[in-house]
Order: sequence, then C-alpha cells, then structure tokens
Amino acid sequence: MYKKIIINVAEHETRVALLEDETIAELFIERRDNTDIAGNIYKGRVQRVLPGMQAAFVNIGLDQSAFLYVDDVLGDNSGEFEKLFNNIDDLDDDASVMNLTNPAPSYANRNYHIEELLTESQELMVHVVKSPLGTKGSRVTSHISLPGHYLVLMPTSDHIGVSKRIENETERNRLKNLILSLRKEDLGFIVRTVGESKQEEKFVYEMNFLINLWKNIQKKSKSFQAPALLHQELNVILRAVRDLLTHEADKLIIDSRTGYESVLLFLDEFMPSLKDSLELYEGTESIFDAYNLEGDISRALKRKVWLKSGGYIVIEHTEALVAIDVNTGRYVGKHNLEETILKTNLEAVKEIAYQIRLRDLGGIIIIDFIDMEKKSNQEKVFNALKEAVQKDRSKTNILPLSEMGLIQMTRKRIRKPLTQILCEPCFYCEGEGYQISRQTICYNIYREIVSQVKEITGIKLTLKVNPEIAELLHGEESHIITSLENIIGKQIVIYPNSQFHMEEFDTFETHKI
Repeated sequence: MYKKIIINVAEHETRVALLEDETIAELFIERRDNTDIAGNIYKGRVQRVLPGMQAAFVNIGLDQSAFLYVDDVLGDNSGEFEKLFNNIDDLDDDASVMNLTNPAPSYANRNYHIEELLTESQELMVHVVKSPLGTKGSRVTSHISLPGHYLVLMPTSDHIGVSKRIENETERNRLKNLILSLRKEDLGFIVRTVGESKQEEKFVYEMNFLINLWKNIQKKSKSFQAPALLHQELNVILRAVRDLLTHEADKLIIDSRTGYESVLLFLDEFMPSLKDSLELYEGTESIFDAYNLEGDISRALKRKVWLKSGGYIVIEHTEALVAIDVNTGRYVGKHNLEETILKTNLEAVKEIAYQIRLRDLGGIIIIDFIDMEKKSNQEKVFNALKEAVQKDRSKTNILPLSEMGLIQMTRKRIRKPLTQILCEPCFYCEGEGYQISRQTICYNIYREIVSQVKEITGIKLTLKVNPEIAELLHGEESHIITSLENIIGKQIVIYPNSQFHMEEFDTFETHKI
C-alpha cells in the first residue's frame, strides 16, 4: 500500500492528511488556539483531591483543570508502574507512546489512596495524555515520557523495552542489550520500530539528546512557579514526520516553503536518509483540492453516509458514546432478503472502519447492524470488522455480535474527534444539531479568495457575509483579512448581510473610485 502525507499550511491553520492509495485515511488539524496539548509537560498545582473518585484536579494554567487518576501519580505506587511494564513488557503502538504511560485505574488491586499521595496546593510535574474533550478537561499523568525518533525516554522508570512491531527475537535481544550497555543512568527507554537494525551511534546521539532535554525540563521546573508550561510537544508537521514518515508513509508533500525548510532541517538532524521523501508543492491549485481531499473531509462531517449499493449508515454522537446505525436504504438486492442484508452489512463494515478512523471517533462505539438470521453470516460481519480496523493505529477492542444485533467496541481516544474540531452546535436549531463552525467558515473564505487571487483585477474587494461572520472577521479572525490583503495587494471591505445564511458568502470587485 502506497502512503503519502499531504500538508496544507496557512497562517492560521495547518492540516495534515495521511493518504493510503490516494484515499485520505487520517486527518490532523492544528489551529492558533492550541487546543491539542497532548504531549505537553506542565508544572501544575493540585486544586482539589477527590478521595471518593481516587483522583485529583490539577491546575496547569488552562481554562479547565486537568484530571489525574491515582494510578497516574508518581509516588508510593511506582512499584505498580513497574509491574505494568513487566506485564506488558514492550510497546505495541509506538506512535502513541503515552498510551502505555497512563494505565487505566485498577482500584481493586491498589493498596494506596489519592489522599496519601497528594495534598491541595501541592506542585508536581505532569504530562498531558489526552487533550480537553468537550466539557472534560485534559487527562494527565506524572509518569513522564519523551518520544524521540529511535527511542522513548521514560525518566520515571528504569525499564528497557522494544516495540512489539520488531518481531525478530534475536534483534529484540540485541537492542535491549545495546541500550542497557549504553545507559549511564537508571532511566527507562523503549526502542521504537524505526530503531530496528540501527547501530550504536544512532542511539548514543538520541539518548544524549533526550537526557539533556529531560534535564532542561527539570531545571525549568525548579525555577518556574506553577502553573507553567515546561515542554511543548512538536507541532503537527514535525509530529507527522516523526510518527508517520518514518514507518507509515513513503512521501511527504507540503505546500509551504517555510514548512518545507523546517522539515528539511529536522530530517538533516534526525533522518537524513528520508530527505528524498520530501517534496515542496508549488502548484497554483490548493494542495487539498489537487488531491481531491476537500470532498472526503466534508463527507466525514455528515450524519448520514451513503454506501455504493444504495444503503447508508447514520453516525450519532452522544455524551457517553457513538452510535452507528446500518440501513439498506435504496438497495433492494437481487435474490433473497438474507443475502441483501449480508451484502449491506459487509459493505457498511468497510465504511464504518474508514469513518471511525478518519473522524477519529473514540470511547464506546455501538454499531447496530441489520439483523441476520444465520449465525455464519453474523460471524462473517464480525470477522470483517476485525480485519477492517487492523489498519487503525489507535487501539481498538471489539466484542462479538450480541443477540440484539449490536457490536460493541472501544477505541483509544486522545484528541478531539473531527466534528468537534470543525463544527459547533447549530445556531439555527438551538444546539440540537451541528453546522460548520464560524471559524471554519472564515478559513473556507480565506481559501476561496486565495484560489482566485489571479482573477482579482479591481482596486478593492468587497466581501458580503452573514453578520456573525462579519463580526468574527472584524474581531478574533481579523488576521485573516490582514493576510488576504497582503496576498492580493488590495483593500478588502466586509459587508454584513442579514439575509445570508451563516455559511453563505459572496465577493465583488470595485474597478473605479
């Protein structure tokens, strides 16, 4: 399977798409609001200890307090942390290092209590393992991990592990022994998949780099007052290089000269052999339009998704879970009902696995397939779903089809799903549904005007929009207009029109004063 990374960089937003055989499989979006803080390290202050939940709220300087489980507190429970590594031994998904460092609470086996480990106003260093999601604050752990290209440093453990994707036992033992021989301090390391077959000098350089990074973080922690940001994870572009280009993708194409040069510097320092995989896109058409990605992104925001046969699936988000319903729709089949249902369910399986991954749905997911009478057909659908989600890098767990025709599954959730990033509660239906967010509309306007820049010949450009959008462009998103005026070299006048739908906009030029 040929994989590409397509990166669209704008002043206000960066979008990274992972393509598999020219089809978008994953989408990552980073905006100026910096809501994706997973991987950041903070010096926080305990706000409240909750013995009844065996957890604590920690102030890390954001609007919402972070949530810290007792099992994620470094202290008297460090022995439990070591047991976790002894049981799991090695990293399975080395692109999501923090999945291993935030074990789920196991209160039944604990012999410690949150009130014994933490007190209110106590300061401690924490690592964000989940960004804020909706009304929930971020999830943090005091078990720090610092991912590099070949290694992951775990300064709160002395465990040495190897990615499970490296299957050769001889190579696994070689890597473990090599890291043990190179390690000068009792720090933990995990060898990532890309470290397979690499020699000593690669690991020496990165080990020193990560240890120095950790020492700088410790130094900052001693001098900064809580709450404070001690270490910021790489931006979305460099994360894509580190986690995707190394063992997921064959090529990276970016449409920004500045971004291209920053990636080149990163590759020069860490992965010079991959420099030939980097390409600067210089086409006149938007890079996402050139690769026909905008349509798939819009489709991933729809509640109803049609299947090629005429059937369809409906995806509903609730506070606690995601519900997916399968329907035959316009498909009536050719032979008998059971065959029609089986074909629709099997087609739906592929689309469901695709949409879950692209939309980055997580938590509990309930899938309501069309009822099948034959047990063999039920097993076909279940096995097809298990096979379809194997491409997904996020950890999933699927239970067999229940007597009610439901499949229950869970998927590891770290970031906001796509709909929460690109959408907001609908103004027109008082929050009962979703519409494209006002911020997204502003960015769509920006891209539309940039795509027509060569056709603009007047001395002034007037932009007619809904009053809500006009207010945003005059206020929080005024940088978009400033950027556009610099690009087209002309004044842009914003004209609010109350008759316009929120998503509607129009432009016209003035040729004479």
